[in-house]
Amino acid sequence: MAPIRISLISLFFTLILLACGGSEETKSSTDINSPRAELPVTILYTGTAEPEEKEMIINDKEAPEGMIAINGGNVRIGSEEGFDHERPLFWARVKPYFLDKSPVTVAQFREFVEATGYKTEAEEFGNAGVIHESTGKNWILKDGANWRYPMGPDFPAANDDHPVTQVSWRDAMAYAQWAGKRLPHEIEWEHAARNAENSRSIYPWGDSLSTSLGFKANVWNGIFPEFNRVEDGFSETSPVGQYGETPIGLTDMSGNVWEWCLNYKFDYRALIIDDFPGGMDQEKAQRGGSFLCEPTWCHGYRVSGRSSSTPETSLFHIGFRCLKEID
Repeated sequence: MAPIRISLISLFFTLILLACGGSEETKSSTDINSPRAELPVTILYTGTAEPEEKEMIINDKEAPEGMIAINGGNVRIGSEEGFDHERPLFWARVKPYFLDKSPVTVAQFREFVEATGYKTEAEEFGNAGVIHESTGKNWILKDGANWRYPMGPDFPAANDDHPVTQVSWRDAMAYAQWAGKRLPHEIEWEHAARNAENSRSIYPWGDSLSTSLGFKANVWNGIFPEFNRVEDGFSETSPVGQYGETPIGLTDMSGNVWEWCLNYKFDYRALIIDDFPGGMDQEKAQRGGSFLCEPTWCHGYRVSGRSSSTPETSLFHIGFRCLKEID
């Protein structure tokens, strides 16, 4: 098991550095190898044409504590200015739902562990992925790195108000099930990042990483991995909400940590072209970018930015947030 995992994580590290009109009825396909089979009930349509129904679907339900009510409506997924895996653009129509205001924190994950006795995959394996000055600016599987000590036991413990990291996709799924929620699909995530109104800005708040008031996200300020000026105040994770809210009240939708999504990463053409061969990776999708992202390697903190990794992978810059469907 361990050699396979090391090989998969090494492949992921290489890939992330290199990359740092459809059917009217989306769910008509029953091919389990199609991304259409993974679409949740909240996604009513995907296709090349904008849906005939254009009205926003207002979410007038009271949001659970710590969550934001996301309106439904139409959203165009992707970007012509992004990487190849962000094209072709396609339309989706989405029902309302609730989304965690912020990524799940260390304190929230600890509550889950204490209530269930859950042991993460990093703890089972005995190591997890880290890159740092202390690792020679190379990715390594560091012994003892886990959600409690994301950079290893020779570094301080994770702060309670920071996003939990070193959690695999399976760990995130376990937490979500315990919390009575689930992970968001990529389409749901991007719809929320576009402020549930198909806003077309580069970031959820606009087109600039910083304003006169300072930085809007925790990202790499320099050339990765050579140097980081840390102008935004944090070289690794930051407290959730540190950089303010999006127009609809979400935090950390750009930077801080990549966030696991429900679905396998897929080729967008597979949703809008009938009988498109394959189209699904063996890696689970991630959104939002992280404190390691910078444009010469990975401008992943753009709304349309995408990444992925295998479901058992744990890294010190990947966390998650949860979604709750409306009954």
